[in-house]
Amino acid sequence: MLRASSHHLQPILFTAPAPLFALLPTLTNRTNVSFALLQKSSIFHPNFVLTQPIYNHSYCNQGSKFKRVPHMVGKPCTPQATASFSTGNSSEGGREILVQHLLVKEDDMKLLLELQKRVAEGEDLSDLAVEYSICPSKEEGGMLGWVRKGQMVPEFEEAAFSAPLNKVVGCKTKFGWHLLQVLSEREESNLEYIKPIELHEKIQHPSFLEEAQLIDVREPEEVAQASLPGFTVLPLRQFSSWGPEIMTKFDPQKDTYVLCHHGMRSLQVAKWLQTQGFKKVFNVIGGIHEYAVKADPSIPTY
Repeated sequence: MLRASSHHLQPILFTAPAPLFALLPTLTNRTNVSFALLQKSSIFHPNFVLTQPIYNHSYCNQGSKFKRVPHMVGKPCTPQATASFSTGNSSEGGREILVQHLLVKEDDMKLLLELQKRVAEGEDLSDLAVEYSICPSKEEGGMLGWVRKGQMVPEFEEAAFSAPLNKVVGCKTKFGWHLLQVLSEREESNLEYIKPIELHEKIQHPSFLEEAQLIDVREPEEVAQASLPGFTVLPLRQFSSWGPEIMTKFDPQKDTYVLCHHGMRSLQVAKWLQTQGFKKVFNVIGGIHEYAVKADPSIPTY
């Protein structure tokens, strides 16, 4: 197997300018992996199973942090293509990196060296990706989104997870030569599930209501029929209004619990919160309906 270190492509070291745009991991019901555009020239593992995305996202840079700005689309859209992931879950959790790259053909060394030179002179990798990359992710400036170990082909993963932050390095995979750049890193977040009876027990303690962040994503007319104390109502249909402000209204370091009617809408939002850097998110299994049936009969069902 070819490894990134065996090809003697010298890393290009420079401090990158802020990226103009990026692609966040797309929110789905089954996976947290960014799939931007996904098909033929993807370097995803061929057995990697994709599902249909519900949200698209963009980035803007604020100092040293990236502000993720989600945009809700009216219905799921068909995934098309991007690069760099493989099947399987890694046992090495704890770290995620934000990666962009460009890809050129294996035999196009002249172009590769030219691009190395231009990056070293200060050109932005994302701009070069748009113009020269043969990976479909070029449409997003080469952005692959947040990834963790076990999702990328081995050569790319080795190079990406050993690369200094904001430095451009090169590696070779079966798809060709890559110039890649790690823009940011963070601790991997956890998505957990909580049974209604467990949530009911927690709610009985005033300290829980003070310390935890409780989000109800049902619509106002639903909340009027049945509700739980302490929950902030963020209707999913109004996602475009509250989504961009989520980081200013809630603390991603705190435990966050998400509720809906039956647990499906809340699962979507819980997974999206993960992409925004929330460290520990709980989805309420069965939603408020199961809460009313199994934990607190005084709550109306509808």
